[in-house]
Amino acid sequence: MHINDFDFDLPKELIAQHPLPERTASRLMTLNKKTGEIGHHVFRDFISFVNEGDCLILNDTRVIPARLYGIKRGTGAKVEFLLLKETDRDTWECLVRPGKRLQPGAVVDFGDGMLTAEVLDKTDDGGRKVRFSYEGVFYEILDRLGTMPLPPYISEQLNDQERYQTVFARERGSAAAPTAGLHFTEEYLQEIERKGIRIGYLTLHVGLGTFRPVSSETIEEHQMHAEYYRLPGETASLIQKTKEEGGRVIAVGTTVCRTLETVGMNGEMRESSGWTDIFIYPGYKFRVVDALLTNFHLPKSTLIMLVSALAGREAVLHAYREAVKDRYRFFSFGDAMFIY
Repeated sequence: MHINDFDFDLPKELIAQHPLPERTASRLMTLNKKTGEIGHHVFRDFISFVNEGDCLILNDTRVIPARLYGIKRGTGAKVEFLLLKETDRDTWECLVRPGKRLQPGAVVDFGDGMLTAEVLDKTDDGGRKVRFSYEGVFYEILDRLGTMPLPPYISEQLNDQERYQTVFARERGSAAAPTAGLHFTEEYLQEIERKGIRIGYLTLHVGLGTFRPVSSETIEEHQMHAEYYRLPGETASLIQKTKEEGGRVIAVGTTVCRTLETVGMNGEMRESSGWTDIFIYPGYKFRVVDALLTNFHLPKSTLIMLVSALAGREAVLHAYREAVKDRYRFFSFGDAMFIY
């Protein structure tokens, strides 16, 4: 398939730049994947579309303050790091700016030497592999020196950094928030559980590769970046039990969807962890996920390809055109879509 098969006109003003004061105040579009029927609601109505016996699977990854500003040793040049993933103890893949100043062998100091990074090598996508040196606990230092890696279209810092964390965020390591989960409050999750919907958690640390544009003309040529996931045994058992009893497995976000489908490739749900570079696009046959709650995604992105695989490209593009016409908010702090 050609990348232009997933293009649509998106006015820039519809890309949400600020979080709503209340997490459940967003709008919700529903899309029936069998009939193509579209519905318009507010997010609080989501509970009316889930049934007793269904299970809701959430990503409990926690965003780290992954953006660091430092000084190159020897020249005093200002540089910026964005931590993507830890590949070994104290060794990370990063995006760096400006890249020309940071060749292998360069050393950068952060916080007057509280944290030091040595550039070891270049990565295939133009980033850098670096090794950090410090005294103490790395994540405590990162909390002091780093800033939240907000999407580039958000020009101001959030007054409350927790607005870029889900209320159930626990496992540190993500470079971006699993944004479909941002709609939920603790009270709303309790309300969902009282209805008889069981809730399970997994971890997938979101890397920027998920959001990078497809540069190849055909989507089959695109290579996804690998991201670390962990599916606990209790969540695997919950999914298996839900399937056996005829309930639906509802993924909250594309990160959850990709994790479940990765594990499901083996034919059964079981406790597992590892790295996934699964790329889901039309023609893919879903093994685990029955329904998906997600935000609205950008044109030509791997994420719109994933939702198109679940509901059909024409149905999704028709729904997206309706979303543009009705002024839905797109992307990280945007409105939600439930495909069921």
